[in-house]
Amino acid sequence: MKNSLSRRLFGLGGLAGVAVAGSHSAFAADDTAKAPEQDTTPSKQKTFCYLGAYTKHGPPGGNGAGITVFEMNSETGSLTNVMTFTDIDSPSYIVLSPDKRFLYAVSEVSDFDTTHSGSVTAFSVNHETAALTKLNTVASGGADPAYVSVHPSGRYVFIANYTGGTVSVIHVLADGSLGHTTELIHDSGPRMPDRAADNPTGNFAVSDHSSAHPHMVQADPTGKFVLAADAGLDRMYVWTIDLDTGHLKPAAVPFTNMTPGSAPRHFCFSSDGRRLYILCEQDSKVVVADFDPDTGKIAPRQTVSTVTAHFKGSTLAAGIVLSPDERFLYVSNRLGDSLAVFQMAKDGGLTLVDEIWTHADYGRALSFDPSGSYLYVANQRSDTITSFRVDKTTGKISFTWDFTPAGSPTCFAFLRLPAA
Repeated sequence: MKNSLSRRLFGLGGLAGVAVAGSHSAFAADDTAKAPEQDTTPSKQKTFCYLGAYTKHGPPGGNGAGITVFEMNSETGSLTNVMTFTDIDSPSYIVLSPDKRFLYAVSEVSDFDTTHSGSVTAFSVNHETAALTKLNTVASGGADPAYVSVHPSGRYVFIANYTGGTVSVIHVLADGSLGHTTELIHDSGPRMPDRAADNPTGNFAVSDHSSAHPHMVQADPTGKFVLAADAGLDRMYVWTIDLDTGHLKPAAVPFTNMTPGSAPRHFCFSSDGRRLYILCEQDSKVVVADFDPDTGKIAPRQTVSTVTAHFKGSTLAAGIVLSPDERFLYVSNRLGDSLAVFQMAKDGGLTLVDEIWTHADYGRALSFDPSGSYLYVANQRSDTITSFRVDKTTGKISFTWDFTPAGSPTCFAFLRLPAA
C-alpha cells in the first residue's frame, strides 16, 4: 500500500481490536425525520464520546485502533472505554449528523482506489448502546481527506481532501448511507511562502504551501453558503449550494486572501452566522471577521495571537472552538503544547486572557462535552486525552489531572442519550 507524504510531516523538520456489532437505528430513515425528543434531566442521561485517531495504515502511521467509544462521567469528566470499531483505517476526522442518527468518518489515506483517493464511511448510531454499524464506504475525491462535515439539512456531506487539493460534496441517501459525488472542486493559485511574516519570534515550523490544501469545509449556520479554509493557498473560499443538485457555485466574492504563509486551517461561526473566527496554523493567529449572511462576503477586522507575548519558539495552532454560551473561545497550540483562552466582547472581538499547558504533547482537536462543563484535548504524540474543568463565569480552565490513554487521537464527537 502506498501513501502520499503525510501533511503531518510538515512542521518541525480498552477493547481495541474488537469490532462493534451495533444495530441500525430504529428511527425513521428519511431526509426530514428527527430522533424522538429526549428527557434532558442530567440524571436520566448518558454521555458518550467518539474518538477518531490515526491507525497503523495511513499517514503518519499511528497507534490508534479505529473509532473508540467512551462513556463520560458527568461528575468528574473521566472517560471509560466502552468499545472500539476497528474496521476502518485512520479515521482522522469524524462528525455526527444533525439528528445524531449517523456518524461519518474520513480515512486519511491515499490508496482507497486506483485514483489515489482517501475514503469516507457512513455509520448508523445505536441510540441505546452508542454502538456503530457500518453502512458503506465511498471514495472521498482526493488523497488524505482531513475533514468531514454535514449540511444542516443532513442531505450532503462535505470533504476537504488535503493532499489531493480538492473539496467534494457527496449526497446522503435516506438511510444515511453515502451516494454519488455531486461536486468536486480543485482550486489553484500562486505559490505562497512556507512561513508567514508575522510568525512568533523563533518559529521554525512550516506549513505546506506547495499547492492547494483544503483543511476544512463546512456550511454556514443557515446552510446557504459553504466555506473552505485552504491552508496551501492561504484563502477562505465561499460557495452557494443548490440543495436540489448538490452543486456549488462561487459566491459574489469567491475567496478572501489571508496573510501569505499563514495557512488558514479551521474556523467556527457564531450561532447567528454573522461572525467568523478563522484559525491560521502557521502564524498561530485567530482572524475575527464579519460574515454577510446575504452575500457570503468575509470582512476581516481583528487578528489576535494564540500565544502570549512571552512565548518564543516553534508553534502551530491546531483546533478552535467556541464555548456553548459564546462568551469565550479556545485554541490549541501544537509544539508549544498550550491552550489559549479568549474572552469575547459584545461585538465579537477577542482578548487573550489565559494560556495553560495541555499536560501532553501535540494537542490537536479540542471539544466541549454537551454540558459545556469540561474541555477535552486530543494529544496525538502523547497517545492520551487530557481534560479541563471550565469556569463558566471567567472562561478559565483547570486541569483535572485525568489522562485517558488513546493511540494517536485526533478528534471528538459527543452524543448524549437517555439512560436505560
